[in-house]
Amino acid sequence: MMSEKQEQKTFEASMTELEDVVEQLERGEVPLEEALQMFKRGMALSKDCHEKLLNVERQLDQVMDEDGELSEVDLQKGANG
Repeated sequence: MMSEKQEQKTFEASMTELEDVVEQLERGEVPLEEALQMFKRGMALSKDCHEKLLNVERQLDQVMDEDGELSEVDLQKGANG
C-alpha cells in the first residue's frame, strides 16, 4: 500500500492517470480481476480530483466578496486551513 505522501498528486497527474485507466478499461483487454482493481483505482482518482476541484472552488469563493468584487485573501493560508 502507498503512503499518504506517495498518494498525493497534482490534479493534472491524477487526471492523466484516470484517463489512462479509463482507456485501458474501454479497450476491454484487461482480465476481470485486474479490471476490478483498475476500476477501484479509477474511482479513487475521480474522488480525489473532485475534492481538489471543490477545494479550489471554495478558495475562489473566498477571493470574491458579496458584491462580486475581488477581495484580498491569502490563498496559501486558505489552502492549508
